[in-house]
Amino acid sequence: MENRDVLKNELEKIPWFQALKPEHLEKMTDMAHLRRVKAGELLFREGDREDFVYIVLKGRIALDIFIPHRGKVRIYTVEPLDVFGWSSVTPVSHQRTAGASAVVDSLIIGIDSEKLRDECEKDHDFGYVVMLRLLKIVSSRLLVSRLQLLDMFESPEA
Repeated sequence: MENRDVLKNELEKIPWFQALKPEHLEKMTDMAHLRRVKAGELLFREGDREDFVYIVLKGRIALDIFIPHRGKVRIYTVEPLDVFGWSSVTPVSHQRTAGASAVVDSLIIGIDSEKLRDECEKDHDFGYVVMLRLLKIVSSRLLVSRLQLLDMFESPEA
């Protein structure tokens, strides 16, 4: 089975993509690639230019931010079938809002953010499904961030 078929097969397993029409899944496959990352490997740093949105197939990815007087703080651990780097798909954000590194050896899918944004603009049916999925991710991450902030303010010396 060639790499494109493997990639399409992996995308079809992800609940996030199961609502896509077959032609939309084809488009998604065309703008995606598989990437293996080793434990400890840095995928991007906070502030880097955004170019891909990622989905974890196997492994775990740590997301971290720099907090003055605390240093680098892990804000989220991305598990299989989770999406990260979602801000790269938004029209206004131009840099990474967190850093990402592999916790363990991992297999991820990278989707070209610029191509994805362009396709969402061209095909609003496709764009609606993609943006609805991203909105769910954003809202859940905001809840997690809120809880972490409450915890940090409760014990600022930790």
